[in-house]
Amino acid sequence: MSRQHESVLGREVVNGLNLRGESLVVDGTLGDGGHSELILKSTVDVRVLGIDRDIEAIERAEKRLASFRDRVTLVHGNFSDIKTILKKISVKNVDGLLLDLGVSSPQLDSAERGFSFMRNGPLDMRMDSSQKTTAADLLAGLSDEKLISIIKEYGEERFSKRIVRAIRQEQVKGSIKTTLQLSEIILRVVRASQQTKIHPATRTFQALRIAVNGELDHIKKALLDSVDVLRESARIVVISFHSLEDRIVKNFFQVEGKGCICPPRIPICSCGHKPRLKIVTRKPITPKVEEVRFNSRASSAKLRVAERVYV
Repeated sequence: MSRQHESVLGREVVNGLNLRGESLVVDGTLGDGGHSELILKSTVDVRVLGIDRDIEAIERAEKRLASFRDRVTLVHGNFSDIKTILKKISVKNVDGLLLDLGVSSPQLDSAERGFSFMRNGPLDMRMDSSQKTTAADLLAGLSDEKLISIIKEYGEERFSKRIVRAIRQEQVKGSIKTTLQLSEIILRVVRASQQTKIHPATRTFQALRIAVNGELDHIKKALLDSVDVLRESARIVVISFHSLEDRIVKNFFQVEGKGCICPPRIPICSCGHKPRLKIVTRKPITPKVEEVRFNSRASSAKLRVAERVYV
């Protein structure tokens, strides 16, 4: 099987969903359909609703899942709109939800999509090509302050001011329109770390991708809405690939796993908050050495699982 079809933590995803009997699972980040295929193979009693904002991913997954056609529904959309999507197909509750928050290998490997600093292509980074704003648009249109903030916060890049200064100097000569243009600008002002071996452009490209696609806001909304559509004992499985995503998931699970969330100084509860989730994985599940050796892109993956409870 080609590298672009690898599914990170596939066995762990199936185990985490803990499906029993007839089930409907939402794969909110369908990609090439790898995880959906594993879920469908795990039991003949499961149906999958696959959602992806990338129409090319939908087309690839449709071919891959052709043999399961009677048990699969594919939707071009955003997982943050899960309530609306379910309402349109007259579904109220589901038995499992998977969110794989990484960029798919085909997206990374396609120079035309503009996600990779190693392949020359237009500075695009849109997961949904029907949306208007590209990464090049952000570089051209944002103020220095806003661009610095995006690179610093979303990329956790300590050299954000230096990078933006270099970008502005280059823009005096002309527009920055390609991935290698931007990558080379960053390489001129940020040295590679001997400790981490991370390419100097990694964090800036991550930050721009998150900003272009509004990823963190979509994750927060999807998590919040997902709890409302999960049946009793249904599980949500989330795979994240960087600390910002994982922190959002971890904090959300912790808050939804608590009862009272009043400040400690208040002696009597006034919030009325009740736990809606039970955390299944106190610590995130990470890929085994063998998986990372086979698929290096799995190295940063963290999987967390929570189960819906009604109190």
